[in-house]
Amino acid sequence: MTKVSILIPVYNEQATIIDLLTAVAAQKIDGVEFEVIVIDDGSKDNTVKLLEDNAGLYTMLIKQPQNGGKGAAVKAGMKQASGDYILFQDADLEYDPADYKQLMLPVLRFDADVVMGSRFLAPEFVRVSYFWHKVGNLVITFVFNIFNNTTFTDVYSCYLMFKRPLVDADQLQTEGWEQHAEILSKAVGGSKSYYDVPVSYQGRTYEEGKKIRAHHAIAVLWTIIKMRLMR
Repeated sequence: MTKVSILIPVYNEQATIIDLLTAVAAQKIDGVEFEVIVIDDGSKDNTVKLLEDNAGLYTMLIKQPQNGGKGAAVKAGMKQASGDYILFQDADLEYDPADYKQLMLPVLRFDADVVMGSRFLAPEFVRVSYFWHKVGNLVITFVFNIFNNTTFTDVYSCYLMFKRPLVDADQLQTEGWEQHAEILSKAVGGSKSYYDVPVSYQGRTYEEGKKIRAHHAIAVLWTIIKMRLMR
């Protein structure tokens, strides 16, 4: 069996968390065992109560004492993960757990070190959203590929999966939006086998709770460059 630790950071996600966990629990893949770790980042709504009332939908609940941001929640989850692989899952239903079967294909067939879910590889559907978000993503992906000699198509997709030993949570230096770039850089830098697979995307609008802004790209690009120079 291949064990996958699914890390789900949550902050004030009472509207979607149970639907998301139900969808995760419905995924059954031959030869794969899922460990579901939910990290509550100091939610102030009804998220924690919903989680405690539905303990059968996850393996472990980590309750952060205060809101430290997604990066701090990710580090807390990584420290508790015991799977062969780590997979990130947002709690807002932008990404569909039904795509786990796509993500697992390169692992089960080729023992992939890193698998990235791409919204730009002919997925079943992608909700049309902000033009400049796509431009920013393409620029970040382009820069990452230049510095790492790779051909990823969507490096800032939520669905990043990698062999757990490739990234040590205690060695991570960032906790903002740029942390994803640091984790991917470390995973790629320590491995030789990476894959893109298509995943669908139901992106949220700003009115629906989307948080990322254009200025976040500056720290992301600097992290990509810094991580390559430090290797």
